[in-house]
Amino acid sequence: MKQEIKKIIEKVLIELQKDLGDFKIPEILVEIPKSLEHGDYSTNISMILAKELRKNPNEIANLIKEKIINFKEISKIEVIGGFINFYISDKYIVENIKKINKDFGKNNNLKNKKVILDYTDPNPFKEFHIGHLMSNAIGESLSRLFEFQGAKVKRVCYQGDVGIHVAKAIWGKLNNKKLKWPQAYAFGAQNFEESEKAKNEITDLNKIIYEKSDKKINKLYDQGKKESLKYFDNIYKKLGTKFDWLIFEGQTGPLGKKIAEQAFKNEVLEKGEGGAIIFKGEKYGLHTRVFINSMGIPTYEAKDFGLAKIKYQKFAYDKSIVITGNEINEYFKVMLKAMEQILPDLAKKTFHIGHGMLRLPEGKMSSRTGKVITGESLINQLQEMVLEKIKDRKLSQKDKKIISEKVAISAIKYSVLKQSAGSDIIYDFNKSVSFNGDSGPYLQYSFTRALSVLEKSKSKKIKASFKNIPEKIGQLEKMMIQFPEVVERSAIEYQPHYVATYLTQLASCFNSFYAQEQIVNKEDKFSPYKIAVTQAFVNIMQNGLWLLGISTLKKM
Repeated sequence: MKQEIKKIIEKVLIELQKDLGDFKIPEILVEIPKSLEHGDYSTNISMILAKELRKNPNEIANLIKEKIINFKEISKIEVIGGFINFYISDKYIVENIKKINKDFGKNNNLKNKKVILDYTDPNPFKEFHIGHLMSNAIGESLSRLFEFQGAKVKRVCYQGDVGIHVAKAIWGKLNNKKLKWPQAYAFGAQNFEESEKAKNEITDLNKIIYEKSDKKINKLYDQGKKESLKYFDNIYKKLGTKFDWLIFEGQTGPLGKKIAEQAFKNEVLEKGEGGAIIFKGEKYGLHTRVFINSMGIPTYEAKDFGLAKIKYQKFAYDKSIVITGNEINEYFKVMLKAMEQILPDLAKKTFHIGHGMLRLPEGKMSSRTGKVITGESLINQLQEMVLEKIKDRKLSQKDKKIISEKVAISAIKYSVLKQSAGSDIIYDFNKSVSFNGDSGPYLQYSFTRALSVLEKSKSKKIKASFKNIPEKIGQLEKMMIQFPEVVERSAIEYQPHYVATYLTQLASCFNSFYAQEQIVNKEDKFSPYKIAVTQAFVNIMQNGLWLLGISTLKKM
């Protein structure tokens, strides 16, 4: 409907050019108003034109309104404060509700497009912390949004299996065998900062690991990497993510080094202090980054070149999206600027999304000091809170365990996805697991409630039907037909929060509908219609929750 309204307004503006002069037609924005009092769709086009035409916005708005004729899908158009508000006809709404099936919201906007997403990226030998949960939630949701629009999607997890952090962990293990790998890393990191002797030993160890020149170290390394990947895989299963490829810095480093060395020969990269190979970003208003250090070891920057090449060799993508914390936004600006000159074709296809930080009330976490909140511990803590909430419900212990885990995951994912990707989040434990209001569990509960209504209708043998339609269509029906537009916008802007916000509003409308109406009632001629609306709601929630990576539940 947005596109239809845009086309109508554009046609009217072309006509108005004859009356008001040959003005330039600006971009026409049609939005869903926040307040229900302002119609189903609204545009501020008259306010934009008012500046150029030096006329009152309401005057222009009324001129546009008068010329919109024979728009049968619209029941009313009103002008308020320069805005033009459109009200959709009940007939149009009902006709579209009839089309709401299990594929509702899907489109072919990205048909035959290849998109590869790189997200989560925990490093072996270190903890899977709550920042990784944030990256995973965003990356998985975006992957599903692109798949929903017909794209061929591949998921990549890029992990640092070489580098100074590995040396710190192995040094820690060598000096204290009892420590678990993340603890060994924290121990090594602390000594690296506090002891010059330890720093030198770790620096030397880093080169030994990179060159694979010591059998004892190689064996310890292989053991640590294997244990870490098994630990990560268990978490991915809980989160509902299955990566197509795990790519490691050990693979990207050698290739990245060759690319950087060739770029140096081509004079894109330069010699820096101590013989390092660098990119002088100051030429482009950025900062200098090292691509090969003075010891001849490729840095993250060079490895990212190797990563781009390896991903393209595996899957000749049209678009590559990399999702990380926004603390390295400036790093990516430099790396992508260098890539523009060294790997220009891949640079055009590469996009970086920097998300905010997930913080707990106690403050920012730190894996270096060991004061890290792991993803697993957060899930477990929320699971315990959910178990307490449902302890008196008539559910088996097995069901309680399954439900509590899926609700805990939904609490985390929703808390992340309801915000725009760049925003920081102060995590609210109690709010996140609430079955009422702005939370993932609330969406799950609303879906489960609607399912129970459908089950009841089956037992009463009342079938969904549009034969008898109430005289007045409610806000629930109006909202449901907006789902495809919300999905489309979320994918275009790389922002799953539009879906999260929409589902919360839709769930609120359904719960009001549930409270005010007796949906299943053999004596009510409109009961079959209400059941049909409930079925439509279930279909949308099923798709919407899947897009957020949130599981649906048959009972809660």
